[in-house]
Amino acid sequence: MIALTGATGLVGRWLLPLADLTLGRTAGPGPHRPYDLTGPAPDLHGITTLIHAAFSHVPGKYRGGEGDDPQGFLSANLDGTRRLFDAAADAGVERILFLSSRAVFDGLPPGTPLPETRPPEARSLYGQVKLQAEEHLATLPLTGLSLRATGIYGPGADHKLQGLFADYLAGRPVAPRRATEVHGADLAAAVRLLLTETTGGPVHVSDLLLDRHDLLAEVKRLTGCPHPPPPRATDPVSALECDRLTALGWQPGGMARLRADLPSMLVA
Repeated sequence: MIALTGATGLVGRWLLPLADLTLGRTAGPGPHRPYDLTGPAPDLHGITTLIHAAFSHVPGKYRGGEGDDPQGFLSANLDGTRRLFDAAADAGVERILFLSSRAVFDGLPPGTPLPETRPPEARSLYGQVKLQAEEHLATLPLTGLSLRATGIYGPGADHKLQGLFADYLAGRPVAPRRATEVHGADLAAAVRLLLTETTGGPVHVSDLLLDRHDLLAEVKRLTGCPHPPPPRATDPVSALECDRLTALGWQPGGMARLRADLPSMLVA
């Protein structure tokens, strides 16, 4: 049985089709057990694989998601995750897939190569929480896989690019920026490939190195917006190298998938 935390979140909704059981405050379709990161761990007996995607943060923010309550952020996301992982080990769960983040490297200079063998160095509280949860997972007697995912995009009423599109279409200033992205469906495909893995450790999940200039040029083409896209960004970017997934045959959708979904993302 596969259990999923965070099924109603921006990331978890992509993983929901993989789950037999959801764990969270809000029941989704199908079997459900109540769970909150700030409370005791749920009953995990009978579960073979746990996918942990729940995360407590200020709406719209991951880095900086602690807002004005860093202690509460730590208590929920680090202490709560450790309790959950310990309960999984005690209940005989065979495998945990933990949604970590490329933020475990955010203390390294931009442009640093990021293979899966690179020792992490986290600067932000968000990155430190993810890294310390990874380290705890690695101590447990089960297969622990830490999915270091980059920014996750895709259609949905509250998708991550909504604010950027609104600013551009309204003619508000948009700063140049390049960032790495992966579609939620490609993340789900990666998780599906890892459901039978027996070797733990980090797994990098990333696809596009996307410049806002190119993204908003596509938006301009689709909408006829009169505003020019911002200039191309020139700052170096540290891109994840995804060797483990590539070896398993993972093929993310790249710009073709982004272009296919842009129309629905613009009307969300």
